[in-house]
Amino acid sequence: MYSYVEQYLDQWGFSVGGATKCKPNDNKIMLDVNFVVCQLCALLTAVWFRLYLHPSKTSPFVRHVVATLLGIYFALFCFGWYALHFLLQSGITYGIMILTGVEHMHKYCLVVALGYLSFCQITRVYVFDYGMYSADFTGPMMVITQKITSVAFEIHDGMARKEDQLNQSQKLLAIRRMPSLLEYFSYNCNFMGILAGPTCSYNDYIAFIEGTPYRHRDLETKGKVNGKSRLNDPSPNTEVIRKLATCFISLLVFLSVCKVCPVERNVDDDFIATTPFYAQVVYLYLSMLTTRPKYYFVWTLADAINNAAGFGFNGYDSNGLPRWDLISNLRIMNIELATSFKVFLDNWNIQTAHWLKRVCYERCPYNPTAATFLLSAMWHGAYPGYYLTFLTGIVITLAARAVRHNVRPYFLGSPTLKFVYDVITWAATQIAICYTVVPFVLLSVGPSLKFYRSWYFCIHIGCILLAIALPVKPRHLRLKEQQPAVQPSLEILEHLTNLLYTHRLGKCTYSPATHEESQIN
Repeated sequence: MYSYVEQYLDQWGFSVGGATKCKPNDNKIMLDVNFVVCQLCALLTAVWFRLYLHPSKTSPFVRHVVATLLGIYFALFCFGWYALHFLLQSGITYGIMILTGVEHMHKYCLVVALGYLSFCQITRVYVFDYGMYSADFTGPMMVITQKITSVAFEIHDGMARKEDQLNQSQKLLAIRRMPSLLEYFSYNCNFMGILAGPTCSYNDYIAFIEGTPYRHRDLETKGKVNGKSRLNDPSPNTEVIRKLATCFISLLVFLSVCKVCPVERNVDDDFIATTPFYAQVVYLYLSMLTTRPKYYFVWTLADAINNAAGFGFNGYDSNGLPRWDLISNLRIMNIELATSFKVFLDNWNIQTAHWLKRVCYERCPYNPTAATFLLSAMWHGAYPGYYLTFLTGIVITLAARAVRHNVRPYFLGSPTLKFVYDVITWAATQIAICYTVVPFVLLSVGPSLKFYRSWYFCIHIGCILLAIALPVKPRHLRLKEQQPAVQPSLEILEHLTNLLYTHRLGKCTYSPATHEESQIN
């Protein structure tokens, strides 16, 4: 889940290594400067958009038009006429939605959007620019592909499937009417997310444009703190400043340390021959750790741009403070302190993880883990290293799941044992992540296999043995076992609520209809 960030930053003096990479030329440096300039302009434009084109002052039509035209302008400025691919990909898939109907359009849109993206990526890699993470037009196309497929599946859920066939998330995101052409292009190509995303729900975006909250995000306190009504439109200024400070620190850290521990040294012959294995493990962790701040920079800046426009409000926390993390793409502390492979992935490139879960994992009837990793590899691009990374990720995910289900319960008896378990799993997770993503950075098969051979494929072998020795029940069986346990809990909760209402209301007996009526009133 790294590549489209790499495309923007590696040639802007931020190369992280890789045996096949070439030196940047002036044209690529200019492209990356254009990207940074466009993002800074987008930040200032977002403030203007929120203040002067606020939903209370401007119609949704005007907001859609301005957001779309500015997005296209920034794309043309950054990528030239290659930006027309964004419009072409969006236009073709919108035609498919209209012509094929809601029953099968999600399948056709997934194949066409992903195929169009893959064609552009293969052409760029093997015809024009192998081994270079230049700021090319396929980066934004990766985000647009996510948006196209998300809309297609959400329309299918809202217009072709019955309510009882949807899970809670699908009910929440389902689109009940076909988007207009302007709404569709505005969602895909708005200036806030055209260059670096992140992906967001179509319903959330439309609610932002129209100024109508899509869902109640503060159910517990009904929008009040200490008896006082909260503001419906809190200011994002504090959060934007905090995120810009995070961007600055991340960029400063990256520029300070990126050259100290180059990733390509992990496959250097002298380093492998003369360095003890424990030192190689430590160096692997440090070298991969130094690459993360640039992703923190790009994704946090993109989040700040959306927040500055007023998009991203996610209700209030327990202290009554506004949350602006609706479309955030990472949680830095959770990443650095992750104690499992799943926790790391859940907090890294969050919106892409949501997309993979909603489009593939929740819908694939067989081997959803493998199918999800395969889709992720195809989406990232045509470099062989991507596929090595995601094949390794499948094995590690299965092993981590087996350990969690079979070993973790023995460490929950006391805080001390739990702490020991957390320390061990933190170290194992960080090393496993670094081991997994080395091919992603090196790109080619040769250097990647050289690295794995220098480690004797030990993590591959260990994870396969763990997955075999510690069996885990299939997902559908685990879900079936959980359902009977959930039902009595719901019955108990309803009974307790009934008693509570009977006690409070005396003669009035609780019923679901009465309860709903009281909530509305």
